[in-house]
Amino acid sequence: MLHIRVIAPADRSSDIADLLAADPGVTHLVVLPGAARQPAGDYITCDVVRESADGVLRRLREMGVEGRGGIAADDVELTLSAAADRAAEAAPGHGDDALIWDEVAAKTGEQTVLTGIFLALIVVATMIAGIGVLLDQPILIVGAMVVGPEFGPLAALCVALLRGKGGVAVRSVQALVVGFVAAMLATVVSTRALDAAGLVSREMLLAERPLTDFIWRPDALSWVVGLLAGIAGMLSLTSKKSGSLVGVLISVTTVPAAANVAVAAAYGVWHEAAGSALQLVVNLAAIVLAGLLTLLVQRSWWRRVARRAGRPVPRQRAERDPASARSDRRPRRDAG
Repeated sequence: MLHIRVIAPADRSSDIADLLAADPGVTHLVVLPGAARQPAGDYITCDVVRESADGVLRRLREMGVEGRGGIAADDVELTLSAAADRAAEAAPGHGDDALIWDEVAAKTGEQTVLTGIFLALIVVATMIAGIGVLLDQPILIVGAMVVGPEFGPLAALCVALLRGKGGVAVRSVQALVVGFVAAMLATVVSTRALDAAGLVSREMLLAERPLTDFIWRPDALSWVVGLLAGIAGMLSLTSKKSGSLVGVLISVTTVPAAANVAVAAAYGVWHEAAGSALQLVVNLAAIVLAGLLTLLVQRSWWRRVARRAGRPVPRQRAERDPASARSDRRPRRDAG
């Protein structure tokens, strides 16, 4: 369930309150006339179950609330209310399956900015994976996969492509390209430094590495794993099952492939560098393709749910990046 706070212009307050009251998924509606000061207006709060939240937020934005007032949404971690239970029963679908576009856009939009933290994480992850490649150590490879932050921009790219947000798509691609290039260059330097210190050698790369040589030998299964990971990753992002995202990060060979490119380039083993580069491209493409298909299926499903419930079917359109929005978790039979 989401707790929604609205600052409504006085001349639209009645219409907004009526809109919220008419939705069966909305409960705990409170209207405080003239309570808001900046911007000035009426203060309206309510709780809305997740399966109704996308439609409620969309209609509020269509009424121009965000332009003259404001909309904010927070998680409701615990609700003890018979009214909330009735709202959950009345709303079509299930809260765990709900797709809230503003929430997804807010989550992914934050991860398209090329920050120092993003660069540091992807550089460190790739350097760890580079050492794991030379030592043929899957534990180091798995650790690097978990540290890598690349899934955020990939998910943002999927959402941006589906919703027609060119600016977000460009920022996502920029973050990925700059991040991976910086990480590979840093790993080339670190590999040569470790070699100069006598800690690693070219022979380690050329030796048999049965536990990690899959990194530079992509095959059809690379596509399969990438597609499955993309589906799981997008579902974890759009639902409350975020714990599965760690498994997604461990499944895909993105950071390890970039690391193998860098290590092989540092030692001039170009056939291995080429194979690793292909592995990287395959995994990135598979994740984006699977993410797009997953979002399309979810959108189609919720449109069917809306039609069966007799509600207006939302149209996807290019929008401004919404303000930060967060999702929820309910006790009981998901009170939202």
